[in-house]
Amino acid sequence: MPDSLKGRVALVTGGSRGIGAAVCKSLADAGAAVAINCRERLDQANQLADDIRNSGSRAIAVAADVSERGPVAKMVERVTTELGPIDILVNNAGIAITRGVDDLSEDDFDKTILVNLKSVFLCTQAVLPAMRAKTWGRIVNISSGAARGAGSIGPHYNASKAGMEGLTRGYAARLVKEGITVNAVAPSLIETDMMSGQPQLVSRIPLGRFGTADEVAKAVMLLVDNAYMTGQTIALSGGMAFN
Repeated sequence: MPDSLKGRVALVTGGSRGIGAAVCKSLADAGAAVAINCRERLDQANQLADDIRNSGSRAIAVAADVSERGPVAKMVERVTTELGPIDILVNNAGIAITRGVDDLSEDDFDKTILVNLKSVFLCTQAVLPAMRAKTWGRIVNISSGAARGAGSIGPHYNASKAGMEGLTRGYAARLVKEGITVNAVAPSLIETDMMSGQPQLVSRIPLGRFGTADEVAKAVMLLVDNAYMTGQTIALSGGMAFN
């Protein structure tokens, strides 16, 4: 998609590494200016922004806790000032606290819902005015196969990702007439830091290998490029499960 997004501005939450970083690079390769959000890994986000700028695209790194309304508002204001109104939002920020049923605490549950689910609501609400003004917008939420399957992280994580897909459909139904599409990508067992040290999990995948962050980014770009697809979840599981 060379230059197909020229003039567009994208915000990727949790964009400093893994799937988020791959999405940032793909958006930049397609011509978009990219805001790379992180909460703590600002050095990594700044390095990625430097790499993108060196390749000829505009990029900034923005540190913000996207589970809180105030920092989200300041982040969107800064991105708008430095790059322009946000056209594309990729909600990728998330945490995975592995817990069994008996050791899952209320704090674990609350943190997971705040970061994985409430952040999607806050960031979406914050970018909608600019998208509505242009009657054009693309929102892509990074879900998980755990939204529909058992998963290995815990029921709190399942709930957060299932809720994200509910938000996806709810927003999609209400925004489609305004030129804004809202979709989700649900990866399973992708080769990121979350999967490090767990090679035994490959045995679950019919394809015989972990997925890659670049493969997830390609699915995101498919949704950004398609004005007719909305309210959908694209699953990437190497044949483990089918929608």
